[in-house]
Amino acid sequence: MRYETELYNPYDQMSESFLLSAFLAFSGGFQDAYTYIVRGGVFANAQTGNVVLMSVRFMEGQWMSGLKYLLPLFAFIAGVFITENIQSHFRNMRLLHWRQLIIIAELAIMVAAGFMPLSLNMPANILISLSCAMQVQAFRTVHGNIYASTMCIGNLRSGTAALSKSIRTRRPEELKKALYYFGVIFVFALGAGTGGVLSGLFGIRSIWFSCATLLFAFLAMFIKPRDGGRAVSDGETTR
Repeated sequence: MRYETELYNPYDQMSESFLLSAFLAFSGGFQDAYTYIVRGGVFANAQTGNVVLMSVRFMEGQWMSGLKYLLPLFAFIAGVFITENIQSHFRNMRLLHWRQLIIIAELAIMVAAGFMPLSLNMPANILISLSCAMQVQAFRTVHGNIYASTMCIGNLRSGTAALSKSIRTRRPEELKKALYYFGVIFVFALGAGTGGVLSGLFGIRSIWFSCATLLFAFLAMFIKPRDGGRAVSDGETTR
């Protein structure tokens, strides 16, 4: 069922709620800690870090070592490309929202990565970077504000700018925006810390804890927020 344009508030989609962004940020932090600690010091999300480490290795003549950072970077690019095409082809689905397809793909990748031995670290990192790119491309706003669920620097800049505006203009909506951004950063850090602890305890299988978080996110998208007294869910929109 579609609603008339004047009744539809895109910010009331469950995919743009703080609840869902918290699940995704926790999972994003967890994945970064997992690949760095368990999978040979490679970042799943922080491609800036991978570029720095790759460049250092290449300058030192360590070509194979540099390659383990370059391939996840290419996988991240591929993930954005794939997600953009999924959105284009499946945005009018009725049974599921197209973003739920992204979470299903992420779940499949995380389950597979948990079975890969340490000798397959490079393929595992490539797959997880692909998954992270799909997530960050699919889920880009929280209550209408652009954010990233798998990294912090953009959120830190946006949150600080909103905080500054709230102090200068005394507008409560700017303070609320800042709290959203800092909340996402806090949850990301919480996920990273949890991922670090569980990675030390469970090794390659610890990525399955991230699957549980993604499953909660998938199920949360069936919740119907309220829009002017009328129910709106992700499955009932064409975004």
